[in-house]
Amino acid sequence: MSTPVKLAVIYYSSTGTVTAIARELAQAAEKAGAEVRLLKTAELAPQAAIDSNPAWAANAAATADLPVAAPEDIEWADAVIFGSPTRFGNIASQLKQFIDTLGGLWAQGKLADKVYSGFTASATTHGGQESTLLALYNSVHHFGGILVSPGYTDAAKFADGNPYGTSHADAQGNNPVNDTTLAAARVQAERVIKIASGLKNGLAAA
Repeated sequence: MSTPVKLAVIYYSSTGTVTAIARELAQAAEKAGAEVRLLKTAELAPQAAIDSNPAWAANAAATADLPVAAPEDIEWADAVIFGSPTRFGNIASQLKQFIDTLGGLWAQGKLADKVYSGFTASATTHGGQESTLLALYNSVHHFGGILVSPGYTDAAKFADGNPYGTSHADAQGNNPVNDTTLAAARVQAERVIKIASGLKNGLAAA
């Protein structure tokens, strides 16, 4: 009998766009039968910077009770979906700092043979979305992880147009996460769980 996939959705979000995508990914994965941990990375910005932006302050308050990711969550997981807004075509320092704490697990081989995927958001159309995900995936290769991107495996992906992972352009908060982005997130979550389940149960039977 197959055992459920353990999925960690680990993300950083300042103004809430990436939070909204992360929640959809987590919900879709649960509906697909996974055991899910939805986790944020620790905030590195000073409180004054957060308070200066109403959307940033609102997201911080709305996610105050959400657990902060720890290396143990990666060790627990069969699959991990990382999320970050774009920062000059790269991932945010808050997510990078978390990834940089994983050296101990990496040295023990405990990051290898897991499924990984990623999602992102930017203020402008494109805006570094693809390069952000590609930069994130460099770490997956070093982990010895198994990268599962959504590709164009579902008609919904032709609407959102990003085969590397779910992405959204929020136009400085003027374009909330919409049905197109949410549909893309569901496709990605379902694909990650499908491949991770096959891998997990196939290895168990080997």
